[in-house]
Amino acid sequence: MTTRSCPCGLPQPYEACCGRFHRGAAVAPTAEALMRSRYSAFVRLDAGSLLRTWHPRTRPARLDLDPGMRWTGLEILGTTDGSAFHSAGTVTFRASFRGGSLHERSRFERVDGAWVYVDGEFLS
Repeated sequence: MTTRSCPCGLPQPYEACCGRFHRGAAVAPTAEALMRSRYSAFVRLDAGSLLRTWHPRTRPARLDLDPGMRWTGLEILGTTDGSAFHSAGTVTFRASFRGGSLHERSRFERVDGAWVYVDGEFLS
């Protein structure tokens, strides 16, 4: 059996990395871990996981993912706060896809102890 590495870029297999967050077996301990998990959810077209980890005040009613979108890599460029000791944090990242990349600073907050995505600012 071949174990595939996680799309988020960490060296662990998907099931032991972001897969446990997607399954609900664990919650992301930091804003960066949630960011990586959300990237993996985009790669795997897991709209349910994305919606579950979106802040209730900014979450869309539904999410239509493009099955033709091919994400090719995630680079974490920086973080501010977002650890177990914080209630908010930011993650600046570049997500590459076939034909380009997305550069964003995402904001995260804790809701009932769990990290959730609030919104993002596109960067050039």
